Amino acid sequence: MNNKKIEWILRIAVAGEFLGHGVFALQGKPQWIGWMSQMTGADTALATQLIFLVGLMDILVCLFVLFKPVKIVLLWAFFWGFWTALLRPLVGEPILDFIERWANWGAPLALLLILGWPQTIGGWFKSRS
Repeated sequence: MNNKKIEWILRIAVAGEFLGHGVFALQGKPQWIGWMSQMTGADTALATQLIFLVGLMDILVCLFVLFKPVKIVLLWAFFWGFWTALLRPLVGEPILDFIERWANWGAPLALLLILGWPQTIGGWFKSRS
């Protein structure tokens, strides 16, 4: 019973993170558009479109985590959370901006581990082991 409670706490936490970031991206957060331009060389219009797509993906991750936490989606959430945290010092923000976002990748990883690390390729596309 305790694992189920922990699972739901993590599901809500991860979903909230991805919903919040997704909404910011759909709104076209200027700082993120600037980072996208800086990292990819894309002009502002293309960077804006890419950030919008990122927002859609983040909201999709949120929905999967809440309603059917498929392991490949959690693996993506882990990598994406790590990358976007690491991105901060890469674009000139303080290293503490990376450190304070450890939960952004730690929570999806913890949820994945609670649900069970897949032993087969097909296991990545299931919500339970």
